[in-house]
Amino acid sequence: MLINFTNHPAARWSEAQRMAARQYGAVVDLPFPEVDPTANETSLDAIASLYVRRILAMAPDAVLCQGECTLVYRVTRLLLAQGVPVLAACSRRQSVEQPQPDGTTLKRSVFAFTRFRRYDTP
Repeated sequence: MLINFTNHPAARWSEAQRMAARQYGAVVDLPFPEVDPTANETSLDAIASLYVRRILAMAPDAVLCQGECTLVYRVTRLLLAQGVPVLAACSRRQSVEQPQPDGTTLKRSVFAFTRFRRYDTP
């Protein structure tokens, strides 16, 4: 099983990403939490510990972990210490910028999934 610990539900993934995930079995969404920008490191450690306990209880084959960087770091470090492979989704960004009449620029980005990459060396 692959735990999708992100804010991007698997139901909205591209077919390429779903196919790549099949090597881990079923995909189970676990929404990545909103992280208060004023939270201190002790709070982040507590949040990471809470989610890692939940994840370990699910006995995943791997975890896709993407979200707020400092929480991702903490969760990834703890999961790797328990021998759980942790992945990131790698994409090509295709951006188009359009100048607007009011002088602002509208930027539209499309992310095309390429592969999963492990945080550690297999």
